[in-house]
Amino acid sequence: MAELKVGIKGNGSVLVEQANTAAAMGSGLLPVFATPAMIALMEKTASGSVQEYLEEGCGSVGTAIDVKHISATPPGMEVRCESELIQVDGRRLVFRVRAFDEAGLIGEGTHERFLIKNESFLKKAEGKRGQ
Repeated sequence: MAELKVGIKGNGSVLVEQANTAAAMGSGLLPVFATPAMIALMEKTASGSVQEYLEEGCGSVGTAIDVKHISATPPGMEVRCESELIQVDGRRLVFRVRAFDEAGLIGEGTHERFLIKNESFLKKAEGKRGQ
């Protein structure tokens, strides 16, 4: 499916706006960067970092995440994410993920993804409708 090597890095960023605050996403009441938004940025960054190495028709899906959100970020600030592939075990990929705002580290942890063949994955998911 793919020959991935430990050490692949990714970068991503997002501006904190009203739509990705805890209040808007329902993960809290305050107008600060939501934990689900941070997790989505981490997943997107990790996924994007390996996509170019995969064969056409293949992708990866998130299966586990273990992160701490350690500092709040207000609207108007940019949050950037760094990912690094730290383990390859067959189709299982493990990434170190970290998020920063302009003042420093706001979140960190690990994220696991599995390599898939997109068509067969979707076929299996759609097959659940008939069960």
